Amino acid sequence: MSHDLRPGAVSKTRPPVSAARTFFISCFGTALEFYDFTIYGLAAALVFPKLFFPELDALTGTLVAFASFGAGFLARPLGGIVLGHFGDRAGRRNVLILTLLVMGGSTFLIGCLPGADTIGAAAPLLLILLRLLQGFSAGGEWGGAALLGIESAPAGKRGLWGSFTSMGIGIGVLLGSGVFSLTDVLSGGQITGFAWRVPFWIGGLLVLVGLFARLKLPEEERPAGGEAPRVPLLAALKSRPREILLSIGVSYGYNTFTYIATVFLMSYVVQHGYTESESITFQLWGAVASVIAAPLAAMLSDRIGRKPVMVGGAAMLIAYFIAFFPAIEGHIGWLALLMFTLGGALNTVPQGPLPAFLGEQFPASSRYSAISASYQIGSALGGGTAATVATALLIAGNGDPTGVVVYTVSALAVMGLCSWGLRENSRLPMDKIDAGA
Repeated sequence: MSHDLRPGAVSKTRPPVSAARTFFISCFGTALEFYDFTIYGLAAALVFPKLFFPELDALTGTLVAFASFGAGFLARPLGGIVLGHFGDRAGRRNVLILTLLVMGGSTFLIGCLPGADTIGAAAPLLLILLRLLQGFSAGGEWGGAALLGIESAPAGKRGLWGSFTSMGIGIGVLLGSGVFSLTDVLSGGQITGFAWRVPFWIGGLLVLVGLFARLKLPEEERPAGGEAPRVPLLAALKSRPREILLSIGVSYGYNTFTYIATVFLMSYVVQHGYTESESITFQLWGAVASVIAAPLAAMLSDRIGRKPVMVGGAAMLIAYFIAFFPAIEGHIGWLALLMFTLGGALNTVPQGPLPAFLGEQFPASSRYSAISASYQIGSALGGGTAATVATALLIAGNGDPTGVVVYTVSALAVMGLCSWGLRENSRLPMDKIDAGA
């Protein structure tokens, strides 16, 4: 089995990528992506309404700030299509380096932006432009990082090795929440002043660590002509249209819940009597639970199959979300902490096996393009709109969260049904999947 990043390519001069190295490289890029998205989401909930949209009232300003957060998702499908194409045609390594550089650079520059009181309308416009760059790079990051784990995995461990990327999500949220929380404490609770910039600058500097690791990945030989289709995504659309459509549905449901839980609920609890510091603490504990639970769910999927874990995870999340709002409305601190921790753990039940589950639906020649495009389209439809739609439903319901519950539960039902419709390929070796079995 080749451990090179290019399907079918073999490095003759460098050793295979080890488990520890695969974990670090797969995990780090996704961790940085979700570090960026976490600090942006927290800033959108707690800082940006005052800094970039000061002329609006608090709730409307939050709605517009969440819309700027969602703008990044508009660029994710484009990034997935473009970067996935080059990942299939020219190799994984250079694409993984590019995504890291663009993500980190955009994050650092957000931390340098002046507010609306300094440059007026140019401030929110520049903010949205940098979010679009973040989204474009993120569109190619997830697929490449996931495939590094899946395509390097020993027999019977694709779920676990694919979950390195899923663990990176939790680590990124944990790191982003932790840095934001520490900055809040060190600033004496004045995060809306200068202090909010520090987490963004740290995110930019973290790129150097990941860049060093990815530059040391094995060089890839260009494959012989005809190994990859001229347009890999078009080939996947012709041969696997059902799989792509169902993969979009899985991603839509998963990302809708994830961004409701990690962005909208942070703002919701602050507006219902919890402090900003408490909100960030809830996020921290949820992230810790997700890092622990993701590989466990993935290992379970290696044993019993992907579909039972994915569908069971959707059912558990539906029950959880129905119970969430009544549990926290009593303003009992330990109960709210428990609910956020439980939510972090349950969210990773489908998240853990998700990279392997989607990757196993497509052959190597078009895998990067197919999973990147389908996942990122679903992410844009779900995650990109989740916080904005939920906030709008809350406004329309005069603060009643029933509309938010119906919206989120419906998305989770889509994830469960689409997971059930995909093929169970966890027992097939990769060479048979690549051959179109």
